[in-house]
Amino acid sequence: MSISKIMKKSIWTSNPIAFQVLGVCSALAVTVQLKSGLVMGLALTFVVSGSNVILSIMRHYIPHRIRIIVELAVISSFVSVLDLFLQAYFFDISKTLSVFVGLIITNCIVMGRAEAFALANDPVPSFWDGIGNGTGYALVLIAIASFREIFGSGSLFEIQIIPESFYDMGYSNNGLVLLPPSAFILLGLIIWSLKTLGGAQGEE
Repeated sequence: MSISKIMKKSIWTSNPIAFQVLGVCSALAVTVQLKSGLVMGLALTFVVSGSNVILSIMRHYIPHRIRIIVELAVISSFVSVLDLFLQAYFFDISKTLSVFVGLIITNCIVMGRAEAFALANDPVPSFWDGIGNGTGYALVLIAIASFREIFGSGSLFEIQIIPESFYDMGYSNNGLVLLPPSAFILLGLIIWSLKTLGGAQGEE
């Protein structure tokens, strides 16, 4: 499979959140602000692409009966490096993401790509499979976080974008958008939209 096909499948036709419904918990929990959603998307992309490469290189030497243990060891090593990096250089974001960075270790997207792709393919396509799935995950988080921050806080990247004159005329931020149920509704709308568009393209 070519790199372009891998990327298209991972981002669009088989998006890990929209079509496989994986990694939903973090999509609901870290998308109050665009900054945290973006960093979470980049973090998962780093882990899934890096672990895919290492596991692909090791695939011929991993006994089948202990492969899950090896996968967890490799993935947790990448997550530990990532967590230390965030604590050292982006401490505020690290506190915001809290336990969700550590939970990448058991994220279904990371484990799923290791099992379904990395252990059956060469390192280069495994790397791009990780990049594609991470990007597909990140795009959904960015869409949800952008909507919630704009309409819930009137800002984007914590910079106010709704003019003060709107507030003077009576506009107020929608606090409901910042609550978890709103993220669930937005995610449902995104899944519905992508599946509808995918179905329409399939009919063509």
